[in-house]
Amino acid sequence: MDADALMLARVQFAFTISAHIIFPSVSIGLASYLAVLQGLWLWRREPVYLTLFDYWKTIFALVFGMGVVSGVVMSYQIGANWSVFSDRAGPVLGPLLGYEVLSAFFLESGFLGVMLFGRERVGERLHFASTALVALGTLMSAFWILSANSWMQTPAGHVVAADGRFLPEDWWKIVFNPSFPYRFAHMVLACYLTTAFVVGATGAWHLLRGGGQAARTMFSMAMWMAAIVAPAQLVVGDLHGLNTLQHQPAKIAAMEGHFETQRRAPFIIFGLPDPDAETTRYALQIPGAGSLVLGHSLDAEILGLKHWPKDERPDPRIPFFAFRIMLAIGMLMIAVGLWSLLARWRGRLHEARWLHRATLAMGPSGFAALLAGWFVTETGRQPWIVYGLMRTAEAASPIGAGPLSASLTAFVLVYLLVFGAGTLYALALMATPPEGGLPEPREATRRAAHARGAEAVP
Repeated sequence: MDADALMLARVQFAFTISAHIIFPSVSIGLASYLAVLQGLWLWRREPVYLTLFDYWKTIFALVFGMGVVSGVVMSYQIGANWSVFSDRAGPVLGPLLGYEVLSAFFLESGFLGVMLFGRERVGERLHFASTALVALGTLMSAFWILSANSWMQTPAGHVVAADGRFLPEDWWKIVFNPSFPYRFAHMVLACYLTTAFVVGATGAWHLLRGGGQAARTMFSMAMWMAAIVAPAQLVVGDLHGLNTLQHQPAKIAAMEGHFETQRRAPFIIFGLPDPDAETTRYALQIPGAGSLVLGHSLDAEILGLKHWPKDERPDPRIPFFAFRIMLAIGMLMIAVGLWSLLARWRGRLHEARWLHRATLAMGPSGFAALLAGWFVTETGRQPWIVYGLMRTAEAASPIGAGPLSASLTAFVLVYLLVFGAGTLYALALMATPPEGGLPEPREATRRAAHARGAEAVP
């Protein structure tokens, strides 16, 4: 494959996976949110939780469906555009992806129908169990996908056969490879934060328009999640960074824009990395902060990109800027969470109009941070597809630039049409007031009244 065809294959996969990852990031968070709402309904018997459950389960079903459809395409794309990689890494990655289908996807699809349509048929406790199992299935799906991708970042537990194929030797080491625990925790928290700000923005939208108890409840729950998870993500991100420094130091050098190996390395707030000149131009930096953050010591030595041959260095321009976008959004999320705590302490959480406007503006922020982090992860490991063992250029199928260009154009047009329409419909559902959008189930109302000792609803 020539250089143009290789770039088109990479862009095509980057486009499809970027479009795909948006939907699972919400479905993972919403599945857990639905389980919490169902549990609160069983515990407190307040109809608002069931109203919110019915409101968000419709959106979850739509997003889940788009996630499944957009994800199926990538399996065919790997086989078509990356056949050499499929052949060599298939003995390791094939079973991992198979486990995801056999366990996580079957669990999700098996209990999804019960969760969506079975509340009045199977009993409330079994319905809650089904909702919890769907949530567990989404987490298991993330588990296996992140395990497979983490093995590509920090391969372990395999042997390389004479024909170049990677053969499994120790499945425990393959599944729980060195970067997997950190990347899995970082990804799950990112999904929860993304969902928290989607739910919070929806609640803020309705509060700005005089929403009732359901809008107040969803906004309050989302702000609790933001206030707790955003600082936790900062801690997990730091641990993930230390792990990356140990196993993928070239990626860290690209993220930081460092070309020279140095102690008391600065943290470059902004600059323009120039890989040809091997320097970061116009660098605005904090002296010593890079060593302090990355090595937890002012004297920590941080390797620069010049430590590696030019053909083993990632291009620093994408990971440098993507990392700063992710970090800036994370800081804004923490700020909004702290702002919500202050408003809650003052008893004005539901009257703080500027907080509502800020949360509404932050609604898409989780997606931007998630995609930026994914770009850092994938571009920062280049030129390797299996880090240190197999180059991306070696993994591609022998396809010309013409067919790849045509298929990429088709993907872009179809994705914009199909998933653009689905996204607009999801936004329309979120714009519908929770109290007026879905009628409260009669059986749920009767049980709530009975739980309070009141006269049953006829």
